[in-house]
Amino acid sequence: MCDPFSTIKEPECLQKWEVMRLNQLEAYFRGTITYYNKLAPMQEKMFKVLEKEIDDISQADEWKYTDEDDEDDPEPW
Repeated sequence: MCDPFSTIKEPECLQKWEVMRLNQLEAYFRGTITYYNKLAPMQEKMFKVLEKEIDDISQADEWKYTDEDDEDDPEPW
């Protein structure tokens, strides 16, 4: 009988162990994908809120950068 958790004596045991590990890895990957699919809508909403906040901040600071600052005449001392 082949027990991949004890001393491996046959190559088939190593193959069996590799298949078990691949199945476990696939299950973890599927779980991660499921979690990300649940998280995606909330993440989209967060991005939209952040974009709106950044746009609001940019619009609030527009008065600081008017054409008055772009004049070529230097200010007198």
